[in-house]
Amino acid sequence: MVFDLGGVLLTWNPNGIAASAFDAPHDQALAFERVFGHPDWVELDRGTLPVAEAVERAARRTGLDESKLTALFDAVPRFLQPMLPSLDLVTAVREAGHRPFVLSNLHRASLAHVDSAYRIFDLFDGRVVSCEVGACKPEPLIYEFLLESFALDPLETVFIDDMQAKLDAAAAFGIRTVRFADVGSCRAELQSLGCI
Repeated sequence: MVFDLGGVLLTWNPNGIAASAFDAPHDQALAFERVFGHPDWVELDRGTLPVAEAVERAARRTGLDESKLTALFDAVPRFLQPMLPSLDLVTAVREAGHRPFVLSNLHRASLAHVDSAYRIFDLFDGRVVSCEVGACKPEPLIYEFLLESFALDPLETVFIDDMQAKLDAAAAFGIRTVRFADVGSCRAELQSLGCI
């Protein structure tokens, strides 16, 4: 059983993050579209772009104040809060006899925060995080890394994520997938699959 982090086990609210750093709705919308929605965000998750450089590039790209963009990036880790009902689901999966794993896109500062502030990873048998392996979902390499690192049979693996493109990439390997909308529907689908 493989779980995504942001939007599945941890809260992910880019609109709220943008609002924490910018007062004007126009600036919030610009940050949402041109920071979180920009390819630089993928490179942060990949671990190949330092935050300071990402801030400079975003300031040039958007015209937004650099100090407020710094505040935006600094806010991201603390907005990642554990979703306790989802963590209970991980416990239920383990109690049903399955091995839980994490497969997530996350940049270094966020991973360091999650590692130090919470004990989430103690629930899992292993993790594959983008900034540690230099690949991001939905790139095939990260799924290959997961399967090979933990000797997982894709036909006996279920992947839970909130983004369809990332599920589609997993399905290409033969992995069964569950689209996460909320913990109740996810639990019901896992029950229907016989996973809990």
